Amino acid sequence: MNILALRIKELREDKELSQKELAKCLGVSGMAVSRWERSLRVPDAFILRDIALYFNVPTDYLVGLVDFY
Repeated sequence: MNILALRIKELREDKELSQKELAKCLGVSGMAVSRWERSLRVPDAFILRDIALYFNVPTDYLVGLVDFY
């Protein structure tokens, strides 16, 4: 699992959200979130920004450039 997939999953689970709930908040399908978390797809830059804003973390944290937020 790559760092982006791992961090999305960890942040989602920390908020006790299902993949479907996160997908609804981001305006994407549940399948999209599932694919991100399994490293089958990568969210585009706009969705990556939305994920960072939703979880109140920097995009650098999501992609593994920093280990804290």
